[in-house]
Amino acid sequence: MAGPFDEQQQAQFDAELLKILARYPDVHKAAAMLPALWLVQRLLGFIPVSALELVASRLGVPPGRAREVATFYVMYYTEPKGRHVLDVCTNISCSLCGAENALAYLEAKLGIKAGQTTTDKKIHLREAECLASCGTGPMLQVDGGEYVENLTPKKLDELVARLRRD
Repeated sequence: MAGPFDEQQQAQFDAELLKILARYPDVHKAAAMLPALWLVQRLLGFIPVSALELVASRLGVPPGRAREVATFYVMYYTEPKGRHVLDVCTNISCSLCGAENALAYLEAKLGIKAGQTTTDKKIHLREAECLASCGTGPMLQVDGGEYVENLTPKKLDELVARLRRD
């Protein structure tokens, strides 16, 4: 099976993984799983099976262990996603403030359902459990970091326009 990286990405992965592993004693290098997976995702945008196998090999664990970790945490993508990932919180506080309406609005605007990616590969839409912004719901998270709170159709329109330009 071919490796997950092109030549430049492989060199970058090797160099950065060495820096990560330097923070761990040799007998505990398996503990570097999370940052190693982040590194792969940063380089490729997701974590394919070949990358799981590479990370497992480098950390001295079975490939199944890397797969378990990558599929347990929602912030790791084992399949390609859009350029941007929108996580709409639909937990109780946001639901009471209209999260389902915001999600339905986005689904209609983007022409996709939660769990899908737009045809232009710009936006992937997901439902999320609590994102810890209960006082400002409904809300969503963009690309795992930016919060957009007190959602309205106008805010959603502006966000989608901005993300499509990016």
